Amino acid sequence: MKIGVLGTGMVGRAIGSKLVALGHDVMMGSRTADNVQATTWVKTAGARSAAGTFADAAAFGELVFNCTQGASSLAALRGAGAANLDGKTVVDVANVLSPERAGSESLGEQLQNALPGAKVVKTLNTVNCELMVDPGKLADSHTLFISGNDAGAKAKVRELLDAFGWTDIVDLGDIATARATEGYLPLWSSLWRQLGTLAFNIKVVR
Repeated sequence: MKIGVLGTGMVGRAIGSKLVALGHDVMMGSRTADNVQATTWVKTAGARSAAGTFADAAAFGELVFNCTQGASSLAALRGAGAANLDGKTVVDVANVLSPERAGSESLGEQLQNALPGAKVVKTLNTVNCELMVDPGKLADSHTLFISGNDAGAKAKVRELLDAFGWTDIVDLGDIATARATEGYLPLWSSLWRQLGTLAFNIKVVR
C-alpha cells in the first residue's frame, strides 16, 4: 500500500520505518519538502521511502497517518488539503498535550468535522511510539483502543495493527469515543513519572 505519514518527529519516524519494513511505500510529509528530519529519515529508510509536503504525502497515500503534534494537527491536515484526503482513511495517533485546554471535542472529532470526506480512525495514542510499532516489547499482552465512524476504515486499520503485532484491540465505537483515550493522557503521564519508563501499557481484563 502507499501510505502518507504526516509529521517528522519520533512518532512519525517510528511508524514510517515500521510501515517500510512491512513492505509499504511511505511518503513522510512536513511543512516543507526539504525538511531535514524527513530527508534524513529517507536516507536511512531506503528505496520505499520519500519525503514531501503535507499535501504531497496526503495525495500520495491511499491511507494517511497523522503523527503531528496534537496542537498543530488541524493546521497540518488543512495544509494537507481536504481534497487530497477525500474518501481516505486518516489514522490519528496524536494527543493534545494539555487536554484540559482542548475543549469538549476530542482532536479526533475535530479532524473528522474539519475533513468530512475523510474517514478518521483514532488509535495508538495511549502508548509510547516504540510500543505503537512493537507491542511485543512488553512480556504480557496489553490493550489498544480504536475509535471511528466507518467500519470499513477501522477494519483496514486493524489489519495494519495486526501487522504491527497487536493482539488485544478494543473497538470503543464512533469517533466521539476518542475523548476517552485522549483523556487518558494525564494518567499516562503520571504513570510515566512514577514508573520511570515509557515501556508500559494497561490491559483490560475481561
